[in-house]
Amino acid sequence: MAYIGKTPTVGNFQKCDAISVVNGQAAYTLQVGGSNVSPESPNHILVSLNGILQAPTDSYTVSGATLTFASNLATGDVIDFVILLGNVLDLGTPSDNTVTAAKLNNDIISGQTELAATPADTDEFLVSDAGTIKRIDYSLIKGGLVKISSSSISSGTSTVSFTSGIDSTYDNYVFELVGIHPSADASRLLFSVSADGGSNYNLGLYTAFSQGFNNTSDGGTSLSGESDSDVANATSATLIRNMGNATNEASSCTLKLFNLNDTTYYKNFTSLAGPSHSSGGGSFQVMGGKVQSSSAVNAIQFSVSSGTLDAGTITLYGVLK
Repeated sequence: MAYIGKTPTVGNFQKCDAISVVNGQAAYTLQVGGSNVSPESPNHILVSLNGILQAPTDSYTVSGATLTFASNLATGDVIDFVILLGNVLDLGTPSDNTVTAAKLNNDIISGQTELAATPADTDEFLVSDAGTIKRIDYSLIKGGLVKISSSSISSGTSTVSFTSGIDSTYDNYVFELVGIHPSADASRLLFSVSADGGSNYNLGLYTAFSQGFNNTSDGGTSLSGESDSDVANATSATLIRNMGNATNEASSCTLKLFNLNDTTYYKNFTSLAGPSHSSGGGSFQVMGGKVQSSSAVNAIQFSVSSGTLDAGTITLYGVLK
């Protein structure tokens, strides 16, 4: 299709600086404005010698900024001009859908390389700020939870311990306990903490426990507190009470622990549970308390008051600031 008006010029056309012939010399340096220039290939320049255009490759070659004639020049020869054409295949802005991923270098944004881990703080994202593309470090936008590890419970499990991943990386941690199914009916889900990597789970725990439930027989609701013997300076605390063990019963809970790395103050924790049992209707259970120790907590263990854990998944997350 013909253009209306002037046809666009494509390429980078430049005339090289004048070159003085040296008797018995074949190689000459190409410069523009006193700076060396390197043509794409012999086919990307026009060379006139003694008023005659020379044949690329046959009459001359190029290597970097050096133009070399096929034979030495002599006194009286004149290099009339050398014209650089640039990359004549550079068509400016490509048409839509003409550039594929195979044509792109790996050092540009291609999406071909997967980041299979949490981004580093200095990893950058692109954002549009009122239409202007800008980059921003991950450290400025990160937040929420980072999954550290997960444990799937199989039948007959007595304890589930997390002895790694609780360290100075994060201050606060969250456990999600989902589909917890005990072997014994009306058992309790317990947790204990350690300051020596899990060698001993003997730190004292003080807790307060409350629950609310719906009585399906009369449609009423009840709220009650608990003050059982396991809430005062015990080495385990109750997360869920009265778990059912019927085939269709499973309980879930979220446990949050704060400032586990602190070595000055006691550590705090809270939990919210949705127990499942055959008696009554829906219910919730809330617990909160403290670890009676200024030592850093670095391991957590889960167990049941009777029987074993037969199913469920426990996942550990670190909380980003």
